[in-house]
Amino acid sequence: MSGRAIISILMPLVAAGVAACAASDGESVARDRVAFDPDYKGVETRLLDGDLVNFRVAMTGARDHQDVDAYAECAAAQYALIRGFGFARHVRTTVDIEGGIWRGDAVYTISSALPRGLKTIDAEVTVSSCAENGIPTV
Repeated sequence: MSGRAIISILMPLVAAGVAACAASDGESVARDRVAFDPDYKGVETRLLDGDLVNFRVAMTGARDHQDVDAYAECAAAQYALIRGFGFARHVRTTVDIEGGIWRGDAVYTISSALPRGLKTIDAEVTVSSCAENGIPTV
């Protein structure tokens, strides 16, 4: 196969990749342009089993699910500190919106040592970041 044939095959793939990058950049710009006037409605905390904790959060004025995720993470971090633990690991979060109220249902494990996994949080660092960003904790 000639060099030109290879280039003609690869060019559409490269163009698609560049377009995908531009689209994701456009999405982040669009999120930054959305008015953000959060009203945090509260957190309901339930101990499920040992170190497994469920956090149900509600808010209005969220831009998207990321704001709801952050609220639940802040609650989990503060809860870990209150219970004398330094770390938490995200297990799952579901987010729904109905009538303008965003609701998150998140589950975290809490522990004294850094847990295994990719979605771990240092509770002290996270609580500090939440305070800086105006996100309430438990």
